[in-house]
Amino acid sequence: MIECADLRKTYRLGGRSVEALRGVSLSISEPGFYAIMGQSGSGKSTLLHLLGALDTPDSGTIRVGTRDVHALDERAATAYRRREIGIVFQAYNLIPTMTAAENVALPGMLAGENGRGLRAKSLAMLDRLGLGDRAEHRPEAMSGGEQQRVAIGRALAYGAPVLLADEPTGNLDSESGARLWGLLGELAAERELTILMVTHEPVAATHCREVFVLRDGVVHGRFGSEGLDAGGVATRYQQLVGAA
Repeated sequence: MIECADLRKTYRLGGRSVEALRGVSLSISEPGFYAIMGQSGSGKSTLLHLLGALDTPDSGTIRVGTRDVHALDERAATAYRRREIGIVFQAYNLIPTMTAAENVALPGMLAGENGRGLRAKSLAMLDRLGLGDRAEHRPEAMSGGEQQRVAIGRALAYGAPVLLADEPTGNLDSESGARLWGLLGELAAERELTILMVTHEPVAATHCREVFVLRDGVVHGRFGSEGLDAGGVATRYQQLVGAA
């Protein structure tokens, strides 16, 4: 499903160069809910941006499904993001003048789809996310957790097999966050999705199948998190980071 090999990315900040990724290799061969953990500046978000074709690597290869993502031109990258992959950020990025149903339907609108079929698809997605009664509400009338679920619905509206989530619960309270992690796990299982979530929270990783640990722009290991509590995840994470 996802294969990265020797990814490198350097940014210029002011007058200095910052190596965000220093040869990241990562492989996911089966659908499921996966996490990337690491301290601030470890390269987590950079890696997700490269997987989502929001940026390009300096070197290395990225394959998602049948796509060589590193080789996409801008037009192909736009089509890839629109139809083949979903991306959810910490900020919900909803259109404030649109209802929840319209926000979920937005990718279809941009692709030229319209009519009852598109609305039916949007309403079905909102119902699955527990937001059937909020379909006609605008973002300002919804809680943070509800807005994030709308953003997830929009990302999955076209049936994308891969969802990338960058700290999706960073703006939510602990109860809303836990509900969202549980939902992502359920969606991964029911729809055979590959969900890759960047997080720094051990409790979030307890909902995942496996955790990849990044430090200083390199993957230092991976471990299965099923059956572990937050303390167990934190211990395994520290063991891998400490062994680096």
